[in-house]
Amino acid sequence: MRVAVGMSGGVDSSVSALLLKMAGHEVIGVTLRFHTIPESCSTDDLRVCCSPEDVKDAAKVSEKLGIPHITFDWERIFKERVIDYFVQEYAEGKTPNPCAICNRDVKTGFLARYLREAVGIDKLATGHYARIVEYKGSKVIAKAEDKSKDQSYFLALVRSKDIDLIEFPLGELTKDRVRQIAKEHNLPVAEKRDSQEVCFLMGRKPGEFIKDVVGVKEGLIVHSSGKVMGKHTGIHNFTVGQRKGLGVAYHEPLYVLQIDAKENKVVVGEKEKLYRDSLKLLYLNTHMPINQWEDVYAVVRYRSKPVRVKDIRETQDGGYLVEFEEKVWGITPGQVCAFYEGDVLLGGGIIAQV
Repeated sequence: MRVAVGMSGGVDSSVSALLLKMAGHEVIGVTLRFHTIPESCSTDDLRVCCSPEDVKDAAKVSEKLGIPHITFDWERIFKERVIDYFVQEYAEGKTPNPCAICNRDVKTGFLARYLREAVGIDKLATGHYARIVEYKGSKVIAKAEDKSKDQSYFLALVRSKDIDLIEFPLGELTKDRVRQIAKEHNLPVAEKRDSQEVCFLMGRKPGEFIKDVVGVKEGLIVHSSGKVMGKHTGIHNFTVGQRKGLGVAYHEPLYVLQIDAKENKVVVGEKEKLYRDSLKLLYLNTHMPINQWEDVYAVVRYRSKPVRVKDIRETQDGGYLVEFEEKVWGITPGQVCAFYEGDVLLGGGIIAQV
């Protein structure tokens, strides 16, 4: 089988390539370059992926493994499909999940289709901690065996038609075992730190990044009662559920309840006002027919507590209303709502409103 491996320069994708080669497949290393970083900007202390240093590391690993390595300069594609989306969502008062969008539109689903057409691959493998399984007659994504590292949530927007092209070699392994394999085979990235930051932020907070793009736009911070509490320098500095850094004083803790982009104001209030028993999705991306869904629960933010779903139904505007069996705290427009049945990822959508 001819398999391309999306190599980010980290230990996970490197071990994925190693395992596939050991299994006898024809392996091609593929790296996407998303960023041009000035020499004056050091990434040594940043835990980001897809930097120029990562591209070099991916090439070193490919040479060590004796596999061909291709680098695509997709900086423009990444900006148009991920960064511009990120900025626009914050401008609309939402808190986007750029990694989920990237997996759908750039480096996983889209890349798999692109490579199939461009170089005739059979599969695209990545270093995600997730699995591909057969379930109720469909090929779907499932949680990794190592639940502490599971990344299936970030794959909820990947189109069902792309799943057949994807492999996750690390789905049955723990992180410790992956590092052990890298050390046993003397991979040059065996001790490399994991990337945890949103790559294009380069260590900055989202608000700091967006300020450089849109500038300062002052507005009001208002209590849910209508009382003006203070001013802000941009709604992009806030997210629903935020408590710290509000810049206002009150006799009890306040949280961001709503971000009103039209009025350029931030509404704050008490914690209990953040509980909701439903949400609205812009659309629903399904990995298997929804009429086969049973015993469904949802995850409304990465690492959030799963909540049982009572009902999902389409609305007149083409979105979906999701109702829960209990109230959920801090549902945030712009985030991904992922649906599961046991360990199986059923699909997901982007939260429009609560």
